[in-house]
Amino acid sequence: MEARNEILELSVRFALDIMAFTDVLETKRKYVIANQLLKSGTSIGANVHEAQSAESRADFIHKMKVADKEAKETGYWLLLCERSTGLPSAENLQINLLSIQKLLSKIISTSKKDI
Repeated sequence: MEARNEILELSVRFALDIMAFTDVLETKRKYVIANQLLKSGTSIGANVHEAQSAESRADFIHKMKVADKEAKETGYWLLLCERSTGLPSAENLQINLLSIQKLLSKIISTSKKDI
């Protein structure tokens, strides 16, 4: 039985939530925001998954840092959605994103200690 990988699970769940949220944004004709949010929000998990096949510890750390940067960008787009009038609340997404960011930070710092 394979061990549970929390960051993989969180990033996939988050990407699916982002996909659903951007569908709502598109119904409100917020295509540019939806597209940017879809790209950055799903890229987090893509980079986390790619890190699982890293060629070295340095490569793993780099890919996790890229995932963290994508998380920061996603946070920016969610903040714009939250502060904009007439858009659905992104509060739950922001809470889930914060959990991902904390876990990424812990993974990166722990991985750096082992070098």
